[in-house]
Amino acid sequence: MTEKTFLKRSLYFTGIVAIGIWSLLIWTHYHGGVPSHHILQQEDLPKISNWWGGLLLPLLTLFLTFRIQKRLISNNGNKSNSLNFPMKSTYRFLFALSFGVLLSVFFTLGYSNLSGYMMYGLFLLALFFPIYRAECFLGFVIGMTFTFGVVLPTGVGSILALIGVVLYLYVRTGIIFIVRKVIPLVSPNKDNIKK
Repeated sequence: MTEKTFLKRSLYFTGIVAIGIWSLLIWTHYHGGVPSHHILQQEDLPKISNWWGGLLLPLLTLFLTFRIQKRLISNNGNKSNSLNFPMKSTYRFLFALSFGVLLSVFFTLGYSNLSGYMMYGLFLLALFFPIYRAECFLGFVIGMTFTFGVVLPTGVGSILALIGVVLYLYVRTGIIFIVRKVIPLVSPNKDNIKK
């Protein structure tokens, strides 16, 4: 895939996302009004209208697909003439989308304990997988948009991405370093076993 083709697909995807969010906003406007959400569900904090999502989600989609493209170009040795789009990126997006939808469903049904356990599980997953990547962030936000709007999942997703960076790049690296240093010390010497 060339850089031009990727850009074209990014614009199509952004257009689909824009049509989706504006359709949702118009539908909710004529079916009881567009809701607003208190930050962190605290009544003393200000409300944020879901109308902001009509602007934020298409811009976020365009920005994050641009970041994915830049990462693919840098992974390709800065050759933009042909990009290898890894299926891992699609799987990450779909996993994050499913995670966001499931989290929203549990929250809506009143299973806030399960939502909390999912967050703990996400932190554990962050040690093994790069959940901070742009496709994960985008999938998470889109998955939670119907229930929470766009602004709140974007804020929560930003915090989770930062935590994911710390866990994957620093904590995981530290654990791997320590394990590699400790295992040779603990394992028996092969020369002594042969005698």
